Order: sequence, then structure tokens, then C-alpha cells
Amino acid sequence: MMTPSLEDYLKMIDVLSDKGNVRVTDMALRLGVSKPSVVSALKRLEDNGMVEHERYRYVSLTQEGKRRADEIRARNSLLIVFLQDTLGVSSGNAEKDACKLEHTVSDETLKKIRILVKNFGER
Repeated sequence: MMTPSLEDYLKMIDVLSDKGNVRVTDMALRLGVSKPSVVSALKRLEDNGMVEHERYRYVSLTQEGKRRADEIRARNSLLIVFLQDTLGVSSGNAEKDACKLEHTVSDETLKKIRILVKNFGER
């Protein structure tokens, strides 16, 4: 089962992989957690078929992990745009709030937000 915390780890792996190889140390620093916490999360992500990781090696997303990370990042981006551009929320708060909302908002609500953002942008 993918928890909000595991989704955050998955998203971080995807973000870091945009810049190169992903290491446990980099993840721990960026997420503000301990290396053992990262290793524990990676084990659960491996069990869910989302990542590949050997001890003391780089972390990589599986095809399913990449698909899921892309979905999470797309939800996050849409929510940031909605909060900032449509509602006028400051960028810092929009990013924090979007990170929280991305885990709980329904597909129906996301569809409505997507329509609203599109219509708002066409003005």
C-alpha cells in the first residue's frame, strides 16, 4: 500500500533522478530524515515494485514507479498552479499546501480543478 510518506519518497527519487544518480544520502538530506528512514522506505517501495535498490548502490525507479511518480508530480504541479494562479496563494504556501493536498484530493476534484485552471487561464 502506498502511503503519503511513500509517495513523497517516490516523488523525491524522481526529482533527484532528473539531476543524475540517486543516493540514499541525497534523499535523506533533501527530505530531512535519517538514512535508516530512507532505507526503510526504499524497502517498502521495493516490495511494492516501485524501485530497485541494492545496499550501497544507487536508487532507480521501475517502470511502474516512474509512472506513479509522474502522476504524483502532475497532481502536485496542477495544485500549485491552482493555488498560486487561481487563488493567489503565495508560492511558499502553495508548494506546502499542494504537497499535503496531492495525497488526499479525489480524482473527481482534480478533474474539476484542471477545468477551472484551464478556464481561468483562457481569460
